Amino acid sequence: MLSAVFIYNQKGEVLISRLYRHDVKRSAADVFRVHVISAVGGVRSPITTLGSTSFFHIRYDNLWLCAVARHNANAALVFEFLYRLLGLGVSYFGRFDEQAVKNNFVLVYELLDEVLDFGYPQNIEVDTLKLYVTTESVRSQGPVEPPQITMQATGAMTWRRQDIFYKKNEAFVDVIESVNLLVSAKGTVLRADVQGQIVMRSFLSGMPECKFGLNDKLVLDQHAGSSLPSKPSVAGGSAAVDIADCQFHQCVRLGRFDVDRTISFVPPDGEFELMRYRATDSVNLPFKVLPVVRERGRIVEYEVLIKANFSGKLSATNMLVTVPTPPNATKCHIKVAGPGKAKYHPEQNAMVWRISRLQGQQETSLTAVVDLAAMSKPAPWSRPPISLDFQVLMFTASGLLVRFLKVFEKSNYQSVKWVRYMTKAGSYQIRI
Repeated sequence: MLSAVFIYNQKGEVLISRLYRHDVKRSAADVFRVHVISAVGGVRSPITTLGSTSFFHIRYDNLWLCAVARHNANAALVFEFLYRLLGLGVSYFGRFDEQAVKNNFVLVYELLDEVLDFGYPQNIEVDTLKLYVTTESVRSQGPVEPPQITMQATGAMTWRRQDIFYKKNEAFVDVIESVNLLVSAKGTVLRADVQGQIVMRSFLSGMPECKFGLNDKLVLDQHAGSSLPSKPSVAGGSAAVDIADCQFHQCVRLGRFDVDRTISFVPPDGEFELMRYRATDSVNLPFKVLPVVRERGRIVEYEVLIKANFSGKLSATNMLVTVPTPPNATKCHIKVAGPGKAKYHPEQNAMVWRISRLQGQQETSLTAVVDLAAMSKPAPWSRPPISLDFQVLMFTASGLLVRFLKVFEKSNYQSVKWVRYMTKAGSYQIRI
């Protein structure tokens, strides 16, 4: 797998050098510095192959993290390891930068010895490593008996300890969706999809077993015996949602999900990402944008209407609408009918329309007249798209809903569950 791991500062000086195999020498660190860090014009690719040696690198703050491999290594696995190593450093030191590495270089070497064995990644779980990697600069959870250490290091449940206790047992679930939209100048939807993630914060005692249910169309169709009708819900979606490309945290029992689509897991303590998903069917677009742009000689006229499609009980916050202008624009006369204020930003070649809050089913419009300067060589305007940025609480564009969250624990304690939905803009663009 990996033959060496190097950590450099931004000048190319080697801060950490750890060799795992004999097929790479210490001089490989100089090769990477000369051909990548000090390369004229920089290196765009994160993978550099020189001869039979491959260098995989990432940059963070003022550090370069580099993994070296001589064989045909799995690139995705190597980068996953580097990012997990980065997260490990942030967890231990608060900040993972040059000063933190210099102040804790002994601990860094100790961690590198634990997470890699002869170049093969081992246990990289932060909570588990903190149980038996106890250096003076690291706060330990307390002494742990050797049998417990062995079980945490080699057992199937490396992401959670058994001795966790809370006076108040709570679980917070956030369903966060990013809407991607591209509409042509004629109003045709060219792309509409949702990228979603479910983030959970677990403050539960003991070793709880959690069962998580969604309004997945496949599950509901199996229970009902036929497809369910599309019915508006509180979150603005439909009764059944077709979700695809599901990616789960390692705590989820995938065998159970494959059989009956039940998400069953023992959650890690604290915050973690439970799953990611994608939805492309019947996307509920939160906003409808109707732009009209007319070029008349030395002026350009704009009429932009925005309507919120979600329930009137909900509202969008922190809206930012960017309306592009020609590069030779000189003055903009802007009027806003409804919520928000707009201002011309010449450095962006755009009018920026800020709306602090827009209620559901409400409309707002912008009209503007832009004066253009004369050009010696007139060139057609490329007409970049209008882009939106926003956040809408308690609304899901895919219609995904949490049907239930059950917590089972041998002490049979009562737990409190909270669910929150949020939809935000991904790439939300309307061509003009």
